[in-house]
Amino acid sequence: MKALQITAEHQIEICEVDKPAIKSNQALVKVSAVALNRRDQWIREGMYPNIQFGTTLGSDACGEVVEVANDVNQSWLNKKVLINPNVNWGDNPKAQAADYSVLGMPVPGTFAEYIIVDIDRLIEKPEYLKDEQAAAIPLGGLTAYRAIMTHGQLQSGDTVLISGFGGGVGQFAFQFAVAAGAEVYITSGSQSKIDQAISMGAKAGFNYKDENWAKEAYKVSGGFDIVIDSAGGDQINTFIKIMRPAGRIVFYGATNGMPAKLDMFRMFWNQVTLQGSTMGNDQEFVEMIHFIESHQLVPVIDSVRPFDDILGAFDQMKTGDRIGKLVVNMS
Repeated sequence: MKALQITAEHQIEICEVDKPAIKSNQALVKVSAVALNRRDQWIREGMYPNIQFGTTLGSDACGEVVEVANDVNQSWLNKKVLINPNVNWGDNPKAQAADYSVLGMPVPGTFAEYIIVDIDRLIEKPEYLKDEQAAAIPLGGLTAYRAIMTHGQLQSGDTVLISGFGGGVGQFAFQFAVAAGAEVYITSGSQSKIDQAISMGAKAGFNYKDENWAKEAYKVSGGFDIVIDSAGGDQINTFIKIMRPAGRIVFYGATNGMPAKLDMFRMFWNQVTLQGSTMGNDQEFVEMIHFIESHQLVPVIDSVRPFDDILGAFDQMKTGDRIGKLVVNMS
């Protein structure tokens, strides 16, 4: 079968590999569509810990169960499914275990014609979604759900700022907040992304390249109950200034690095929480899929291309020139 693997430093290629054989309590899934995440590009660039060459990449997939190892699991046969990308989250719902990892490194991932996973990693695909739409959900959706629902404690009527609308996690967090009845604002460096967010229900958008964006955001919104961020850096202090009392700043990445300083005085006086977040536990994955189904949400898709052009999707991800998820059709 064909699979996209990292074969050397900074080198990924479509390889011919053996079709995997299932073991007890596992299922063989014929993959119909997959989606890229920034994590995949970071692995390609060598910016990820413990990279093992010869590993099939990918965390997101939709497919059909074509074989199961145990008779008790026969009901899964021929069902369209999504795969929970968590590997060994552990027993503590508040934080992942020490040996936690994500599908696609070092465990073989989804960018292949077939993949084997444990039965408890499967959940039925929302029926109203196309395979290409559903494939975009797992990793980004789960990360966003934990950030905004669990740590952000999102409630209807909250005022929410999504920092960096262009990324997949940010767009899921945006969709979740709008669906939950929040007043949602976004930042972006692109006017086209701001315009799209407004068309999807944002109250307003602010260009973070404008040095006065935060003052305008505070004036328009009256301050924020929740900020969801992936970049970190010195803008954390900007967020602190525009929070309402008892506001929550939740970050799931730090692409801008560490802030040079932290406005702790304003934080403690206004009872502001700064909370880190990574992925989400297995129960949150189930809750996230049910939330998407109940609100009939459809992921934002930038493009869908054939598997033979998956390297082109990686190259596009590197440029950052996109709105929504990059999806690959495996059929």
